[in-house]
Amino acid sequence: MSLKIETILLSLEADQYAGKGQATPGIADYAKAAREMEALGFDHLTTAEAGHDPYLPIVIAAEHTETVKLATNVAIAFPRSPMVTAQLAWDLQHLSRGRFQLGIGTQVKGHNERRYAAPWTAPPGPRLRDYIQCLRAMFASFQTGVTAKFEGEHYQFTMLPPFFNPGPIEYPAPPIHIAAVNKYMTRLCGELCDGLRLHPISTLKYTKEVILPAVAAGAAKTGRSLADIEIIGAPFLAIAPDEAGVEKAKAETRQRIAFYASTRTYHSVLEFHGWHDVGAKLHQYSLEGKWTEMPKLITDEMLAEFALIGTYDQLAAQIAERCPAAFTTVMLDMPADLRRDRDRVKDIVRDIRAAN
Repeated sequence: MSLKIETILLSLEADQYAGKGQATPGIADYAKAAREMEALGFDHLTTAEAGHDPYLPIVIAAEHTETVKLATNVAIAFPRSPMVTAQLAWDLQHLSRGRFQLGIGTQVKGHNERRYAAPWTAPPGPRLRDYIQCLRAMFASFQTGVTAKFEGEHYQFTMLPPFFNPGPIEYPAPPIHIAAVNKYMTRLCGELCDGLRLHPISTLKYTKEVILPAVAAGAAKTGRSLADIEIIGAPFLAIAPDEAGVEKAKAETRQRIAFYASTRTYHSVLEFHGWHDVGAKLHQYSLEGKWTEMPKLITDEMLAEFALIGTYDQLAAQIAERCPAAFTTVMLDMPADLRRDRDRVKDIVRDIRAAN
């Protein structure tokens, strides 16, 4: 099967990762980007929860596209109850005419409690297991009109009066994808979910040697195989039109890697590669607000493991060489200059398809 290609509806800029604020796009911006990205040949468009709500733009994208799949990459689960998420996903599946993919993740305790002002009531893995099963029960109840009760340790769903039931739709329930880095979540994905959204911090080596075996083990528990799960990878891209530009792109990519690698939840990847000390120092820098100092800790060796590096003309060959062994879908978080060069993007998408 050929590698599918996706991108972000409106990409995050390097300044955002460096703590310098972000853009505030409007309805027309989302509509224009959705039309253009579909016309350029992408299979999926995604929205992130990185300062803006991830669900609202999908309503706009659904109205202005016809075939491209639309996904949250990812929406944070626990600050929203399962019913809030289920209703959003159900309506978006209807409005998009069956093209919506629900991508959810847990975030970490500190962000849940201190940024979202949401309680952290239990370890994230078992809680997310309940959350997913509760969503499945709600989707079944919406479609059939009969309450499919779910009573778990962390969530209970036992009532759905007809007045509050959104009712059946013409399409299957939205597929559920989860974000995962560590083994429990990847096994959970294989067992209960339709897809895995890999964090960019997951190197290709870590994905192949740690994540994929865990997904396969989870899938086997429910009589499935790894081939039944969509694996969506998002390698960092240090790319530019020419070699001179690649050096600047490498610096910006170091900033992004350092931002994510400062989070202790992701340090299993660093430990796998023997970079634990770097992770500890990055975390300390993040507590001190030293965002612009952090990229200096990302070595050339680390950069080569995390990122695809080269000119735009080299990207398709790199993806063909490195990605199919790890992913079924590759997510291209393209630099702003490239996104604006629509002809170049179209050529890159074409070349990736030809190389796969």
